[in-house]
Amino acid sequence: MKVLIVYYSMYGHVHRMAEAVAEGAKEIKGAEVEMRRVPETLSQDVLAQMGALEAQKSFSQIPVCTVEELASADAVVFGTPTRFGNMCGQMRQFLDATGQLWAKGALVGKVGSVFTSSATQHGGQESTLLSFHITLLHHGFVIVGLPYSFQGQMRVDEITGGSPYGASTIAGGQGERMPSDNELAAARFQGKHVATIAAKLAK
Repeated sequence: MKVLIVYYSMYGHVHRMAEAVAEGAKEIKGAEVEMRRVPETLSQDVLAQMGALEAQKSFSQIPVCTVEELASADAVVFGTPTRFGNMCGQMRQFLDATGQLWAKGALVGKVGSVFTSSATQHGGQESTLLSFHITLLHHGFVIVGLPYSFQGQMRVDEITGGSPYGASTIAGGQGERMPSDNELAAARFQGKHVATIAAKLAK
């Protein structure tokens, strides 16, 4: 049973969440978990101007995903930063190239799930997750979120991401805040939850 984690990360926040999702998925017996990045669309010059090159070196070893790989997975967990309440352009471009898979119904019945990161506490995390689900529904994915059995999303003693739609983190205006323990716990829970459901469906 294969779980694919497909994400875009500019400064490392989504990458760290992706690692936690992978940790959770690996807890399920028989789960083969692989991490993939979506292709970059920005030039090295632009990334350098944005101060992103150094951060991206830390996860440059993660292979770049091909569209065809999606069809080989039983579950795909997508991670994207929030861009004005939507997925980032890199993820959108990657998904827009999946028309051949859609035409063949290659993703119908697979488990799909999403996690995200935004700069601010109310920076469009929920709208990003929900609007991402639209694409997954067109492909026939069985959508899985982050149920309230993850009690961490009920916390009010600290600022934290996480909603029924998926795990999330708050990066701060300058990207100075990395995912908290609670947010990483949410990502691990989501990964394990996705793998659990995918294993049941694979039977």
